[in-house]
Formats: sequence, structure tokens, C-alpha cells
Amino acid sequence: MGLLDQEILLRLIEERVGDENIVWLLQLIVKSFKKGIPLGNVTSQIFANIYLNELDQFIKRTLKINYYIRYCDDFVILSENKKDLENLIPVINSFLQINLRLMLHPSKISIRKYYQGIDFLGYVSFPHHRVLRVKTGKRMFKKIESKIAELESGNIEEKSFNQTLWSYYGMLKHCDSYKLGERLVNFMICSIKKSID
Repeated sequence: MGLLDQEILLRLIEERVGDENIVWLLQLIVKSFKKGIPLGNVTSQIFANIYLNELDQFIKRTLKINYYIRYCDDFVILSENKKDLENLIPVINSFLQINLRLMLHPSKISIRKYYQGIDFLGYVSFPHHRVLRVKTGKRMFKKIESKIAELESGNIEEKSFNQTLWSYYGMLKHCDSYKLGERLVNFMICSIKKSID
């Protein structure tokens, strides 16, 4: 969507936070960056939610859309009517531009039939199951191979390596990925054997 406008964000914070000291502290955090919000900072998700709550309210209350899901700046709208979805694109884009100084990213808009799967947050969700996005799986194993090389060269400790493996294993628990899980477990077994030897 682009960078959040600091002035709009600060206005929204002032409208919702009653404590002047907290408002002052949040202003300090926001203004510590030239543009947008501090990514990676603990506050970034909170700021994004305060900012994009305006979009949530517009979609739910003004447009009366029942099936809407958002996480940070990614969102999905479900409808039985393709034309309705197509008509929503300029309406939502116009709201974002006028009210939040944001725009929908044209290459990230897609209208798909439910049986083709909904690509959202690293997973592809189908009516009765969910799989890991292919790109996410490839990126995961590339990262693991890189971590193995770092472990073998002594650049990271075994604890750090195992934390990476367990975090990916946790990610796989949320989808149907038996083969990927098996492959990940094999990595873990090899890691444990090396530590014992």
C-alpha cells in the first residue's frame, strides 16, 4: 500500500488515546523516522492497526461487506459475485487515497475463484484445507540451508539454529504439509545427531 502518513497517524492516535503522556511518547516514536512508521519496532503493528482501522470501518460499516479479513496491510474480501469485487477496487482505492494517502498495489490485486485457493499470509487456503505457498516453502528451505552452513562454520550456535527450525515447524503446523514437515524433521534429526557426535 505504501508509507503511512505520519500526520494522519498522529491525528488518529490523538483521537483514540486519552492520556497526554502516552500521546507525547507515541509522537516521539513516530517522529523519530523521516517517513512512514518504524518497521520492525514493536509499535509498528499497533500503528498499522490504528491507521488501517479507518479502512476496516469503511469496508464493514459503509460498504457493508461481511466477509473481510485484514492482517497489517494485506486483506481479503470474499464474495459470490465477481463483478461486485471488480467494482470495489476503485471504491476502496479512492477511499485510501483521499482519507489515508495510500493506494492499492496494482500487482497485488487478484480476483480468484475459491477452489483456486486464497493466497494470504504465506498460505494458500482452499475450502477444506490449507497449504504453504510454494515461494514460502522454497524461501524456508533456502534459509535453513544457509543456517546449516552458518552452524557448521561456527557463526551461529546450535540453540539459534534449532530456534529457526522450530519456528518453521510451527509454521507448518498450520497447514497440510506432510512432506515438507518430514523434510524439516529430517533436518532436525541430522542437527541433533551432529550435536551428540
